[in-house]
Amino acid sequence: MKKPHWQGVFPAITTQLHKDGSLDIDATAAHADALIQSGVSGIVFLGSLGENQTLTGEEKRTLMGEMVKTVFGRVPVLSGVAESSVAEAVRYARDLETLGADGYMLMPPMIYKSPDPRESLYHFKTVARSTGLPVMIYNNPISYGHDITPELFAELASEKNFVALKESSGNPRRITDLHRVVGDRYALFTGVDDLALESAILGIDGWVVVGREATATQTEAPNA
Repeated sequence: MKKPHWQGVFPAITTQLHKDGSLDIDATAAHADALIQSGVSGIVFLGSLGENQTLTGEEKRTLMGEMVKTVFGRVPVLSGVAESSVAEAVRYARDLETLGADGYMLMPPMIYKSPDPRESLYHFKTVARSTGLPVMIYNNPISYGHDITPELFAELASEKNFVALKESSGNPRRITDLHRVVGDRYALFTGVDDLALESAILGIDGWVVVGREATATQTEAPNA
């Protein structure tokens, strides 16, 4: 696998739905187009605020297939992977590879809070080894109850598919600690919007920003 050079602004965007709750593929595609026209460096679909946990597996696969076609290689296309079991996460990651996604943002099982870091490490390693896709690891201990510390990231460093980290612990000191413990092994992204300035000063490669609803016109899209 050729290691991608992920950097810049990667909005994690919402999935647009019709009033009856069904997928609105056209509106989601328009949202993605507006962000690309604004100059974003990549897009994360189906993040934790992108209806990941409310859509069915079939809906998620349909959405990602259509978004790969929409983006058409203009920027990297990532999907959140937040399935509640290792087996389901592996199945979804393999399907993303078949669908043509450029990578995925891997979260721990969203339902279970693990006090044992060995469980989190097993989950991350097993899913990553299931495909050749590059992976961004998402660390958000406040919301998900799994804290992937810099020392644990050092343990994961030997897995070649892990290429980036989204750090959302809420503690900007973690950026300094990551530099100290893992050096430049991973591309570092902040995932906390109101810590973007502090994180940039401490040295990051990018920002996974919350992508608000956008229209297809560049003037109405968020600046990036």
